[in-house]
Amino acid sequence: MIENRFSKRGASVCFGILTAISAVGCGREEVKYEPVPAVSGTKASLPAVPNVPQRPEKDGDAFTVWGASYALRNRVHTKEVADQELKVVGYIVKTNLLDAPECAVHKGGKADPDGCRPAVPTFWIADSKDADLKDAMKVMGWASNYANIFDAIEEFDKGKEDATYADTTWGVNLPKPLPAVGAKVRVKGTYSTDFSMSSGGLEADPIMGIMTYKEIEYLEQAPELATLPGVKRKPPKS
Repeated sequence: MIENRFSKRGASVCFGILTAISAVGCGREEVKYEPVPAVSGTKASLPAVPNVPQRPEKDGDAFTVWGASYALRNRVHTKEVADQELKVVGYIVKTNLLDAPECAVHKGGKADPDGCRPAVPTFWIADSKDADLKDAMKVMGWASNYANIFDAIEEFDKGKEDATYADTTWGVNLPKPLPAVGAKVRVKGTYSTDFSMSSGGLEADPIMGIMTYKEIEYLEQAPELATLPGVKRKPPKS
């Protein structure tokens, strides 16, 4: 009697398990995976690769204007040029000599009148004669004021081949001939992002940098001699 009871109970459990398995099997049919190839009906539209001109960074043992300024802005190379003595080759594309106010154009030893605020004498060099001024480098420190340039012109126009003129404030010899637009030069000096010798305050250019003048070599002469407003130059003796 007992054996029969357990046999029926076991049969009932087995039947239930089989019923559950059957229900699961019937309710969920296995889906066969079929790979679908990627559909590429639309092509990606990408901009053309820009044609970046390869600019030279050096001209012999000297930097080009672009080469020096590129190194100055580059984290890897800035230490090679920042606050270092360099030579840079370029064309003079601008000077501020003819922008000198009348109050500042006079012989040395005479102070500018009150209210006269002239800029520091400056010239700009670039890699080509027709370069934009934003691509040019300032060169400062070659003359402290226009009175020194006035006296230098007087000295240079005496016609002496070995004539020189030293700035009375900074002691540096002014360039001979004086910087004029169109000349190609090799300038030597300390290159930095700023110029601090002016009594008028700090001048800075973190993009192109500023050269504090020490020496100059003329590779090509300018078509005309540099001068100041109202000052006539004597042509050099042939």
